[in-house]
Amino acid sequence: MSQEWNDDQPIYRQIRDRIVSLILQGVFKAGDPIPSVRQLSKDYQINHLTVSKAYQELVNEQWVEKRRGLGMFVMAGACCNIRKKEQLQFLESELPAFVTRINELQMDLNEVIEKIRELDGGQA
Repeated sequence: MSQEWNDDQPIYRQIRDRIVSLILQGVFKAGDPIPSVRQLSKDYQINHLTVSKAYQELVNEQWVEKRRGLGMFVMAGACCNIRKKEQLQFLESELPAFVTRINELQMDLNEVIEKIRELDGGQA
């Protein structure tokens, strides 16, 4: 995980988002342990309560589970559930903002689609 922090979001939220991203990328798979609170707080020289808050959000979302005495582990189905939630978030929030911006700039939709295909390697 990168050590640069963005001032736009609380650090605990950025930690949570990075763990989510690593799960989506397959770095952490179902059943895999994630770094301990102590390890992350030591590595990034941040308060352990900050890391704990991030991990608690992941537990609340049922994407990781706490195993007493063993640590935190990615739950079965977490990647699929995260992907579904992130897709919904994209469709409900990010895409409408994107379309609004396209309209504000009076861009040609076909040109935008072509650029998306170019950036995606023709998969879209």
